[in-house]
Amino acid sequence: MELRDLTVDDLDAVTDNRTRAFGPVSEADQEAWIRLVTPMLGEGRYLGLFDGPRLVATSRIHDFTQWWHGRRMSMGGVASVTVAPEDRGRGAGRTIVRAALDRCAHLGHPVSALYPATTRIYRSLGWEHAGAMHRAVLPAEALRSIRRTERVEVRRMGPGDASEVISVLHEVNAATRACGPVCWNTATWEARLAAGDDFLYLAKDGLVVYRWRGRDIEVSTLVASSEATARTLWSLVGSSASIAKSVHAVVAPDDPVFWLIGDRPRDEVGQTRWMFRVVDLAAAVSRRGFPPGVTLDTVLQVDDPQRPANSGPWNLTVSGGAATAQPAGALPAARPVLTAGGFSALFAGVPTTTLRRAGMLTGTAEGDAALDAAFQATPHMLDYF
Repeated sequence: MELRDLTVDDLDAVTDNRTRAFGPVSEADQEAWIRLVTPMLGEGRYLGLFDGPRLVATSRIHDFTQWWHGRRMSMGGVASVTVAPEDRGRGAGRTIVRAALDRCAHLGHPVSALYPATTRIYRSLGWEHAGAMHRAVLPAEALRSIRRTERVEVRRMGPGDASEVISVLHEVNAATRACGPVCWNTATWEARLAAGDDFLYLAKDGLVVYRWRGRDIEVSTLVASSEATARTLWSLVGSSASIAKSVHAVVAPDDPVFWLIGDRPRDEVGQTRWMFRVVDLAAAVSRRGFPPGVTLDTVLQVDDPQRPANSGPWNLTVSGGAATAQPAGALPAARPVLTAGGFSALFAGVPTTTLRRAGMLTGTAEGDAALDAAFQATPHMLDYF
């Protein structure tokens, strides 16, 4: 089989594979998909595996910014992994995902994430469960009851506001020390802001994107870095409570809306899990944010057969909200040892006690509490890809 970058001439075959993998899509959705992926074709972000002239498998890599404790880094979002039904069981899926991992490294993404249709293949290549996208169902009337504390200027936004939207997301995620959320590039945000069914509003330190779904409202993005803006945007959504009974909103697990609504006897929140992988260990650690009050100086060992440069002993130091990872010299006899997935999960805040009981962390447990303090996080995303 031959692996190569896909071109415009391959899109009909790619569409056929996507339909066989995920089911048919509407003409409008197909047109939107073509607008999204066409720029990626010239950037080496869409891979195809061929058996002669026939397309067997595909994978696509989004160019994302991702935040960890308020610091941002480049992230490769793996998506559109398909294998033709007649070629399943031949190892094509593993080959195309392995190629996506290598391409993430080539494109300079220190980390990668994906939403899995199945876990086994990704776990075998070093991705591990890390966070979730949370969808809450909120009573519209409860949102309308949120009182504004001060006047916040809000205006409608469109494709010409893509750069300002990205700037606001940078500021909000830095201010809130967010872990996990991503930001699309400018071209994708321009396309999202042109969507005819969406209602889009922008404030100085926040924004909201929502739409009607039948008689309910669906909020895909609502972020704010201040109480006044959070109250303003949520009450704006709730102002449609005379028609809408429920609001289905993608939220952070600790979103302030849960504390702003007056009556909260229970929460109705669903999760869609995503997986995460460290691609370049040293770069990922140096670009990640850490709790500012934590200090750490330890040696740990990572075993990563897919990315040999990540394997070996590392001297990890954390101080002042930042960290470095350097290849270790003399090794202590007792040291923690992590699989590739184990280190990726630790990076994303999965507790060491969980990793030990799952077999992804072995060796001495003496420094586990310090590792937990350094890497603590509750990662989430607001976007599905």
